[in-house]
Amino acid sequence: MGLAERRKMKELQENVLPGRVKEIAEICGAEIPYEVDWDSFNDDLQALNFMDNLSCHRLNMALRVICMDDMGKEAVRDSLKLIRLRNVKSQSDKKLSFSAGVLEMQCAYALLTEGMHSDGEIRQVLMKGL
Repeated sequence: MGLAERRKMKELQENVLPGRVKEIAEICGAEIPYEVDWDSFNDDLQALNFMDNLSCHRLNMALRVICMDDMGKEAVRDSLKLIRLRNVKSQSDKKLSFSAGVLEMQCAYALLTEGMHSDGEIRQVLMKGL
């Protein structure tokens, strides 16, 4: 892993993800942590550069719709306990699931919008589990 990748990982770990956790707390009233499979991002600067926009931003957009009232906020607080992110190489390897309190998003981040799950897809998966 090169210097650029290490710098981007550090920025994500120390600034971006903590900021996104705070945004989630503002949306639903609870801090829900991220767990990132950093090894899956090794040597993939493109994927690192787009992780925030393609997962964290999309999730927050989905949560804003779900949490438009107190009932939605309570359902998210009671059900969503962890957000797990993993980078995959191809579109066919993408996965989106919500089970046992864990929202798992496997995206092909380097493929940009072709490798992501839309906020609508994320919302639908969450709604089924709330």
